[in-house]
Amino acid sequence: MVRLLALILAAALAAGPTAPPARAQSAGIVAVVNGDVITTFEVESRRRLFAAVAGLPLTPEVFDRITPQVRRLLVDERLRLQEVQRRRILVTDGEIAQAIARVEQQNSLGAGGLRASLARQGIDIRALYSQLRATIGWTKLVRAELGAQAEVDESLVRERIRAIEAAAGQPEFLVGEVFIAVDGPAQEAEAERTAGELINQLRRGAPFAAVATQFSQAQSAEQGGDLGWIRLGQLEPEVEAVLTQMPPGAISTPIRTAGGFSIVTLRARREVGRDMATLVAIRQVVFPFATALDPQRPTPQQIRQVEAAQRLSDSARGCEAFAQAARATTGAQLNDPGEIRLETQTPQLRQLLSELAPGRASRPLIAPDGVALLMVCGRRTENLAAPNPEVITETILRERVDLLSRQMMRDLRRRADIDFRA
Repeated sequence: MVRLLALILAAALAAGPTAPPARAQSAGIVAVVNGDVITTFEVESRRRLFAAVAGLPLTPEVFDRITPQVRRLLVDERLRLQEVQRRRILVTDGEIAQAIARVEQQNSLGAGGLRASLARQGIDIRALYSQLRATIGWTKLVRAELGAQAEVDESLVRERIRAIEAAAGQPEFLVGEVFIAVDGPAQEAEAERTAGELINQLRRGAPFAAVATQFSQAQSAEQGGDLGWIRLGQLEPEVEAVLTQMPPGAISTPIRTAGGFSIVTLRARREVGRDMATLVAIRQVVFPFATALDPQRPTPQQIRQVEAAQRLSDSARGCEAFAQAARATTGAQLNDPGEIRLETQTPQLRQLLSELAPGRASRPLIAPDGVALLMVCGRRTENLAAPNPEVITETILRERVDLLSRQMMRDLRRRADIDFRA
């Protein structure tokens, strides 16, 4: 849930001009799901929510293009909520509020900051509440339905570790997926159209994680479609045949599998058991500018910020002293990104961090919106591909949850009475 909120919040904060609000007077009926009505207002609110998350312009053309996917999403969401209510799975307002509060805290927003961010995009907060209630409730329900299967036997974990060790040197793929289910021949054409339209949006620049979070019908949607590192033999043969031919960063065409259509992206490739990485723990202090910098005519405020950054760079020794001095400096913002992988950074940042002695601040790094200082707090080398029992346990549990979730949703759709209206 927090992953979903973080995506929504980041998109809302990064968006440009304020959008007009959704039209509350739109109250026609789009569909009736087992007697429950889905209104045009709900569709409009969710279209705006998805467009903001995906970074798409809030225009009538975009809304028309994504309406079929949104309608399908709302029908599935309503089926989940109905089953959650039938099984008496409780999702409290407090659980939703706690999830939102955690994200507001992580993004340095005060209470109500998320609501305000969405409101600037004309997004009704109830669209987010509804989605969260369905997601939280369905996750609780599927986990409860697993029963004893929710406990992963240590012998199975050891068996996976032996398989990884035996496959050392073979290719391994970091994969993201969007899955569109097909429960019967009558749904084949619509599911394929949905997959094709999502691919168009992805290739226009919509973030893969945002699209997966909103529209994927696999349990991996909770992680933005992230499947983690996958070896050959772990996915459907049809998916692997495409995946092995893809360059990193590519988006596949719709891939027909036994359960529906898969869209995959290859984020990275490596050899099983071999991925040595340099992990650097850093602290960052930013002195923001009130206006964009003109290097030929810096304002007095910008000059003061650069001078303050230079004093901190000259005086601070050690990460704790660096952090304390930043907290005590008016106009400074302290960030703690934690550990980052050196090899994945830009060449300029990689060189800077490689040359920076631990506990010593960098020179002031001036950008149009402010000046920053970096400090290396630790540096270590680790084989990220080494078998990790905790990660393997989580992977096995996720596979079981995903399989059960797909089976339960397929049964709900087959039993459902769904009446789409014009």
